[in-house]
Amino acid sequence: MSLELHDGALQIFDVDHGQCALLTIPRPAGTSRVLIDCGHSVDLQGDAWCPGAHLARMGVKYIDMLICTNYDEDHASGFPDLVSRGITVGCILGNPTVSAETIEQLKTEDGMGAGIETVASVLAARRQIGWVQSPPLIPGVSLTWTWNPYPYFDDENNLSLIATLDIHEFRFMFPGDMERRGWSNILATCPQFGQILSGVNVLIASHHGRDNGICEDIFDLYGCQPNLVVISDDYKQYETQETTNYYASKARGIDGYRSRLGMRYVLTTRSDGEIRFSFENGNCYVY
Repeated sequence: MSLELHDGALQIFDVDHGQCALLTIPRPAGTSRVLIDCGHSVDLQGDAWCPGAHLARMGVKYIDMLICTNYDEDHASGFPDLVSRGITVGCILGNPTVSAETIEQLKTEDGMGAGIETVASVLAARRQIGWVQSPPLIPGVSLTWTWNPYPYFDDENNLSLIATLDIHEFRFMFPGDMERRGWSNILATCPQFGQILSGVNVLIASHHGRDNGICEDIFDLYGCQPNLVVISDDYKQYETQETTNYYASKARGIDGYRSRLGMRYVLTTRSDGEIRFSFENGNCYVY
C-alpha cells in the first residue's frame, strides 16, 4: 500500500507492545519529518522492523525531531539502529525536567535497555556541547508539549511527555504512558490543558490502552470527545488492556474505514496493523 502524502501524512506503525509514529510534511524547502517515539518490532521469523531501516530505504538521512513521550525501552528500542545508520536527528524532545542522569537513575531498578541507554547518552553529549533541543518550526504543524515535573513524580510513566500535534488543523494527542495520577496532576496545575483536550480529534490511548492510563475526567469533565482513539499495542499481554469498549464509548467514530461499512471508534495496531492518516485540501483521511 503506497503512502498518500498529499499535504502530509502520519503513520502509526505496528511495533509490538511499543510505539512509533512518523509525521511527514512535504514543503518547497524540503520534506520535514518527525518521529514520535522510536519503538521496533520482531516478527515470528525473528526478522526486525526498525524505523531507521524504514527511513534508510527511502534515502532519508535527517529527521527534524524525535519526540520521546516516555523514557522506556518500548518507546526507544529502535533508536540504536537509527543512530548506527547515520540518520541525524535535529531535536530530541522529552520531559525537560528529566536529565540524562535522571533517566539512568530511574532505570536502575528495572534495568536499562539499549534504546534508552543510547537516548540518554546522546542527550548527555548534546548538553555537553551546548546543543539546545529546540523544536523546529514546520509549516502546517503546531506542537504543544505538557509534562509533570521530576522529582514531584519519580516514575517513568507519570513523567511522560504529552505531545499534542495540530496537523493542518487536526489535533492528535500522544500521551505516552501517562497514568491516572499523572493526568490528574496536569489537569489540576495546568488550566490551559483542558482547552487542548476539548479539541482533540485523534487520541492515542495512554499506556498502550491499559486501564491505568485512563483518566475519566478528561472525557467527563473536560470534554475530550475524539473522532477516533488509536491503541498502539501487541497481542493481549495484560487483563488491563481490555479497554476498547470504554474508549469506544467516548469517541464519535468514523465511517467507512478501509472501505468497510459501519462505524469504527477505536483502531488498534494489534488488529489493524499500520494506521495511516493523509492530509489533503483541509481534509484528513484514515486508511
